Amino acid sequence: MEGLQVEVYNNNVEGALKVLKKKVKESNLFLDLKKKSYYKKKSEILREKRNLSKLRNKYQVIKEKESKKY
Repeated sequence: MEGLQVEVYNNNVEGALKVLKKKVKESNLFLDLKKKSYYKKKSEILREKRNLSKLRNKYQVIKEKESKKY
């Protein structure tokens, strides 16, 4: 079977629910659903990726400058 599954032992529903929540969080299921809840143009996605890479580069440069000081 596909999807997330959890077995319940000794009628311990709370424990099974805890395990299920952990599995959902690790699989990023809700993030995917949130992203797919509405349509994004390809240009918007590319713009976001470009902006994120600029931010990563900015912080990397700052980190390198700080490491050179010490």
